[in-house]
Amino acid sequence: MSLVDLVMPKLGESIMEATILKWHKKPGDAIRQDETVLDIATDKVDSEVPSTTEGVLESVLYKENDVVPIGAVIARIRVGSNAAVSNTQPAAPVAAPQYEEAKLVEEIPFQPASGSQPAAGSQQTAMAKMRFYSPLVLNIAQQEGISMTELENIPGTGQDGRVSKKDILAYVANKAVSPQPAVINQPVQPVTESEIPDNQVAVANGQQLMATSYPGNVEIIEMDRMRKMIAKHMVDSRRTSAHVTSFAECDVTNLVIWREKMKKEFEKRENEKITYTPLFIEAIVKCIKRYPWLSSSVEGDKIIVKKDLNIGMATALPNGNLIVPVIKNADQLNLVGLTKQVNNLANAARTGKLKPDDTAGGTFTLTNVGTFGSIMGTPIINQPQVAIMAVGAIKKRPMVIETPQGDSIAIRHMMYISLSYDHRIIDGGLGSTFLNAVSKELENFDVNRSI
Repeated sequence: MSLVDLVMPKLGESIMEATILKWHKKPGDAIRQDETVLDIATDKVDSEVPSTTEGVLESVLYKENDVVPIGAVIARIRVGSNAAVSNTQPAAPVAAPQYEEAKLVEEIPFQPASGSQPAAGSQQTAMAKMRFYSPLVLNIAQQEGISMTELENIPGTGQDGRVSKKDILAYVANKAVSPQPAVINQPVQPVTESEIPDNQVAVANGQQLMATSYPGNVEIIEMDRMRKMIAKHMVDSRRTSAHVTSFAECDVTNLVIWREKMKKEFEKRENEKITYTPLFIEAIVKCIKRYPWLSSSVEGDKIIVKKDLNIGMATALPNGNLIVPVIKNADQLNLVGLTKQVNNLANAARTGKLKPDDTAGGTFTLTNVGTFGSIMGTPIINQPQVAIMAVGAIKKRPMVIETPQGDSIAIRHMMYISLSYDHRIIDGGLGSTFLNAVSKELENFDVNRSI
């Protein structure tokens, strides 16, 4: 009989930790090899963790909703001839690791989603539940009587400002030797009841806390895990980048005519339905090659230009949330290859079968707000990228057409496109030039093009 460690698997190059969503097995349960033991989630996708061997689940080392670093042991499986004998003797869950065990966890590097910044003031307290700490740091905080509010105010020297073991021990030491500041009685300006909004409560330090009761007929809905992550990602992006949005109008009549003419033949030959998305991505890739700064990121005062063009496409999930699968090396794919990648990733997203690598490494993002009937949008940049393009609904409109014989009015298929970009490195000139270049690519589509 021997024990085999089940570890948190590597889920992608940039993912360093995952949250345990649900244990499908409990201590004492028999497990077959490759059978699902638990569900986990990262800031990108949800995944199942299968057993690496056959035996009996001896113990689990983490509870549901715990955040676990990649490579950490999460459970132990008993294998061997005596494994099945203990099925009726479930092992008690192992308590949270103490200092010595947690030391191994602390040494695993942490890398949160790029672009996230620690919030300040009251926003920092409100986001306490979204900030991750290693089990060691939480263990020390508990033993030293440090509250979560106090922990949130400790500056971190770890990667991306994370609180490390060294930081919290230094804080504890300084707290023990530093004299407590004297309380200075400041005159408080009285506040009358009429000056306080109905949905807020005034407190002594001048801050205002939202009331826990809401007047009228309301329904309170708790955000699910993915919606919380999306909310945090969007707020972090607006805090990180100086957002600017430019708009352009393009005549996509040739594009519409070509697709209508070729879609049946395309599906018959390639066994794939062709949508507008791969056509948009093809035009974007051509223009990024001419304006490479649109595929970059910002690190301090450095501009990191990405030579690998990995195009993300925002995809709506059945529950209303959005996820962004990434087409890797989109510049190396022809239209057929792009179409198959778009369809495969979209289907995997809607059926919950995306892999963590499928959402990693994007350098530019496309979102189709026209799918929902919008004619235009002002999308938020998907960090650490510096630009995102939105395409609106295609509408028929009367337009003035210039011809050698003179101007005429014709019914054309028109579409608005918009580009949100990071004004720290992309000025209005470059942003608008790139946007108009994409518009011209779509307008000049070859209606006689073969598949």
